[in-house]
Amino acid sequence: MADKSVHLVVAVTGASGALYAVSFIQALSKQIPGDSSLIVSPTAIRVHNQEMRTNISSPEEYIESLQANIHVRERQHSFRLYSHTDIGARPASGSTHTDGMIIIPCSMKTLSGIAHGYASNLIERAAEVTLKERRRLIVVPREAPYGLIQLRNMTTLTEAGGIVLPASPGFYQNPETMADLGNFIASRAFSLLGLGTIIKGWQE
Repeated sequence: MADKSVHLVVAVTGASGALYAVSFIQALSKQIPGDSSLIVSPTAIRVHNQEMRTNISSPEEYIESLQANIHVRERQHSFRLYSHTDIGARPASGSTHTDGMIIIPCSMKTLSGIAHGYASNLIERAAEVTLKERRRLIVVPREAPYGLIQLRNMTTLTEAGGIVLPASPGFYQNPETMADLGNFIASRAFSLLGLGTIIKGWQE
């Protein structure tokens, strides 16, 4: 696990795969000391409600619901919310130090905006800044199948220094619940961000 206070930019977009964001944010809350910027798009909330069977209406309710079952004394990580539309917020500036950024899950629209330098909102602008400052950017797309345009966008992002972590959980850990699948991707993201791991790896 991380041995210092960690600051990330965590973004959640409207791709299917709300479970992956839940697993990552909850693991970060319980296991990693620090504070992070959190950007939740309106479409992300809509998808979260549909897939997780909730009825939340704002980013504030979103993070409250994810941390509801984590006792205050057990929370090691805090989150500062930023509006999806606030293109001038702190995550949009390269002078704001971060230890990296993750977009989980990442919609194809967001991926396209980053790959082509078209920053139409704070998530895309923060990702652009992360790349130009040579910090680690991880995107977690969830789509099937991938079209040629989407594959080319992933190649462009990779060539620019980003990391594409497809939401394709492994099954060698013998998952028994949906949460196990979410934790697999969250653990891979933890590892890529240098935060350790939250599940056992292959044949461990």
